[in-house]
Amino acid sequence: MGTQHDEFRLWAFGDAHVGTDKPFGRDSLAEAIGHSEFGGAQGGPPFDWDIAVDVGDMSGAHLSLPDDAEGREVVRQFAALRRHRREDVYSVCGNHDRSGLCEPDAWWWQKWIDPLGAHTAHSGVDAGARPYPVSGTWERYSFRVGNLLFLMLSDRNEPSQTVGRGTLGGNPGGVVSAETFQWWANMVEHNRDSIIITVHHYVLKDTTVASGEWEGVRRGADGKLYEHYHRPFLEGTPQAASYLYWVGGKPDSGAFERYLSEHPGAVALWLAGHTHTHPDDRHGGKSHIEKAWGETYFMNVASLSRHHMPITTLPISRLLTFRPGSREVRVQCYLHTDQYAPQGWYGPAERILTLDRAFSW
Repeated sequence: MGTQHDEFRLWAFGDAHVGTDKPFGRDSLAEAIGHSEFGGAQGGPPFDWDIAVDVGDMSGAHLSLPDDAEGREVVRQFAALRRHRREDVYSVCGNHDRSGLCEPDAWWWQKWIDPLGAHTAHSGVDAGARPYPVSGTWERYSFRVGNLLFLMLSDRNEPSQTVGRGTLGGNPGGVVSAETFQWWANMVEHNRDSIIITVHHYVLKDTTVASGEWEGVRRGADGKLYEHYHRPFLEGTPQAASYLYWVGGKPDSGAFERYLSEHPGAVALWLAGHTHTHPDDRHGGKSHIEKAWGETYFMNVASLSRHHMPITTLPISRLLTFRPGSREVRVQCYLHTDQYAPQGWYGPAERILTLDRAFSW
């Protein structure tokens, strides 16, 4: 845990899809952990981090639902941590981590990822060992680091939906319950003196790369839909494959967008993943890091997987460094393979973000 003189280093990653990479002989999560703590075999340097946020999609289930075998594999790969504890990683549920509408609510994610430490025998998460204690539920929880307030929103199969993933495996299109939105809005409203960081699996519509309508899938000259960043499930609103679409069972609700439009600057950062691509992608005229609604930075940090959605997937993650007394946040991009550029820090993707207030312990 930092002191008042220390920088705070936040490692942001997501979309490990361990079940997808495993048949290719690749431990997507364990390898990235090893790179951060000891460096990579292709020359990538190690780097220091205090805590990590995982933006979801630990599972690789596509046309099926996540199962216990993949849950045990996730826990096995988390055991690669040597210089950090399992409790140093704070996670939200992604669309591939969801359970079906006919199953117990988010049973897989609660059992094996377990942010509240309610299933320690399976997940290995000890709530009492968290460096920064969490408060809330599996679906929505918060924690503080100095004057940073993290609002962690999980994606889910919302029971009131009539269209969406259901039992379709990893059908994209983000989902948040009405209760989670109200909790988020209330937390933002009552913590305006904090630097608020929202963590969700999805960005909002028209913010970062390929997050616009019909930008997640490809439409051919024949009028048919084809896989691109995401797979086009006709039953599941393919036009919205790349962004948070459902709130409280309402399609294209715009609830978060309206709130941020009416309260510009209330949220400093929104960290997400879901759309895997190289750091220079500008599809739809948008990059991986964009500012919207005044002062909110949106950032895509995905993915750790190399084989899930292989047309665009490239293993990357981000390191955010906050300095006490400074409004600036340094954002670095780490390439976990050398398939795009040398393994390690990718200089062209580095950014300096300027917040409306300074970080402090």
